[in-house]
Amino acid sequence: MDDWDEIRTAYQVARIGTVSGAAEMLGVHHATVIRHIDALEGRLGVKLFQRHARGYTTTEAGDDLLRVAQATDDQFTQLASRLRGTGEGITGELVVTSLASFAPLLVPVLGSFQAQNPGLIVRYLTGVRLFRLEYGEAHVAIRAGAAPDQPDNVVQPFLTRSVRLMAARSYIERHGLPADEADLANHWFVANDSQETRAPFNRWLRGMVPLDRIIFRSTDELSLSAAVRQGIGIGFIVDVVAENHPDLVEIMPPRSEWQVEAWIVTHVDLHRSAKVQSFLAHLKAAAKEWTR
Repeated sequence: MDDWDEIRTAYQVARIGTVSGAAEMLGVHHATVIRHIDALEGRLGVKLFQRHARGYTTTEAGDDLLRVAQATDDQFTQLASRLRGTGEGITGELVVTSLASFAPLLVPVLGSFQAQNPGLIVRYLTGVRLFRLEYGEAHVAIRAGAAPDQPDNVVQPFLTRSVRLMAARSYIERHGLPADEADLANHWFVANDSQETRAPFNRWLRGMVPLDRIIFRSTDELSLSAAVRQGIGIGFIVDVVAENHPDLVEIMPPRSEWQVEAWIVTHVDLHRSAKVQSFLAHLKAAAKEWTR
């Protein structure tokens, strides 16, 4: 298809439902919208819209066009976002993504980096979804587990996350401490809801205790941490959180098989940009202080 303008016009008509609304969105005269629609339908040899008194509704062919145009429009938007990150100035947006449990470490780093660069807007996106760096959804991703292997990504070791098996004093007052490893199966636990989780400490726990002993489950690590502190059950707490909550009691010494490797991931197109390089240097300098 040679003329993207006609497809974009049809997409806006399909999305909004009226010629006038599409014309306003595109900044053109309504006659231009009608001309684009007629030309596109003529070229394709199908009707894309049913015309009626209240506007336009898509036919089956129009629905197909809408899906393709939506995907194309999304990719153009993501490309533009990615290209905006290639400039030499440290301005605009810096988008960083990680699991929510990294927030206690990353928020101070992001805050100090923004303070050093007043023209910068920081967007910190947390969650389990893998943001697509190739589409510009994030400049920097902190990912945990096995080394990421997506093509065109630059992957660097970041840190090793240590976790502790802990319980609140209120839990211990009600249920006591496990006598030994075998006694864990007689206690109550807080853990990730997903049986597919790759975290080694979660896999270890599911191998040690019956599933019905895991009485509080969530996919959000901050919620799980809060549940342990509330005394609902025994659970794993990352070191940086455990150190700030003296009311928590360690159930057993940490094990090396519980540790999780974390990685810094950037896309090759943005990795050498001034914004990304400056932030990575700032992040790595902060990380050296954590290990001292």
